[in-house]
Amino acid sequence: MTASITVEVVAAAGPRQAVETRLQLPAGACLADALRAAQALAPFEGLVLADMPTGIWGRKATAAQRLRDGDRVECYRPLLVDPKVARRERFAQQGARSTGLFAKRRPGAKAGY
Repeated sequence: MTASITVEVVAAAGPRQAVETRLQLPAGACLADALRAAQALAPFEGLVLADMPTGIWGRKATAAQRLRDGDRVECYRPLLVDPKVARRERFAQQGARSTGLFAKRRPGAKAGY
C-alpha cells in the first residue's frame, strides 16, 4: 500500500472567480507536482499554473516545497496596479476634504470631532 496525501489546488481565474479541486498525490510530492497534476484537469484549462505566483495557505512558496496532507496550494493572479499607488490616485481624485474619518462633520462642530 502506497502512502498518499490529499491536497487542494485553488487558482484565481479572474476577478471574483476561483477554480478549485482536490488531488491525491504520492507522499513526498512537491508543489510543482501538484501544479502539473492540476494543469491536466478540465477546470484549469486556459490557465498556466506554472507561471502564476504560488503559495501554500496564503504564504509564498517555491515549486520545490514539499506538501503535507491537507495543504491548500494557491495560484494567484499577478497584480495589475500596486495597491499603494491605486490608493494615492483615488485619494488625489476625491480630494482631501471629501475623504477620511472626518469628511462629514456636523455644522458648527470643532475640527476633528
